[in-house]
Amino acid sequence: MPEEAPRLLWHLLPRFARGARPMLRMWMAVLGVAASTAPALSDSIASARYTVPTDRYAHGVLGDAIEWGALEVTLEDGRSVTFTLPQDHVFEDIAPRLADLDGDGRPEVIVVEADTSQGAALAVYGASGKIVETPHIGTRNRWLAPIGAADFDGDGYTELAYVDRPHLAKTIRVWRYHDGRLQPLASLPGFSNHRIGEDFISGGVRTCDGTDEMIVATADWLRLVAIRFDGSGFAVTDLGRNTGARSWRAALACD
Repeated sequence: MPEEAPRLLWHLLPRFARGARPMLRMWMAVLGVAASTAPALSDSIASARYTVPTDRYAHGVLGDAIEWGALEVTLEDGRSVTFTLPQDHVFEDIAPRLADLDGDGRPEVIVVEADTSQGAALAVYGASGKIVETPHIGTRNRWLAPIGAADFDGDGYTELAYVDRPHLAKTIRVWRYHDGRLQPLASLPGFSNHRIGEDFISGGVRTCDGTDEMIVATADWLRLVAIRFDGSGFAVTDLGRNTGARSWRAALACD
């Protein structure tokens, strides 16, 4: 199934009596810091897209030799910001994904960013640029396919899940996003969500009975499974034969 592309408080200063100017200056300094560090409402991301097509990294895992050299982010106030990669990096991806990873009501952007000599990494961008990324796989022409973002273990923090090398290692990796950092939590071999040459990533995240689950295929691509992660381990449920797009849609819809 194709992945769908695209997510002051001002306190009134009290009236100070004559002689309280030092206290007034202190309060103004505190409020000034708060105002300068709090993100402006207009910095909320409304949409994102890849631009600047390039053939400088001809891996072709998604069916052609064209990748992307820049990420354009549009903010809620209509402004757009473009982040252009250096010549040794590309966005080796289908489309940026918007998700509120830190719970502040403003989405971040999740992308696959490849180093032309070190392979792919999962990266998170905000309105000011890249926030964090996983380590690159370590070898040229090695890729990862995102599954999705959710609080899989119910601890109040968002986890990011992807399949590391869905054609080779076929290993699910789960990372926790917290305070602008990514912490590796767990991995599980034996699964895939992409076949070489397809211009889409299959599966994703579904919520059935209030629990977030990863929908992927077994490594041989014959069965679909739902995978839960509770923070200490995985629970895998077989969903039946992989019969194509219809079976993926049914799995994601909890049918």
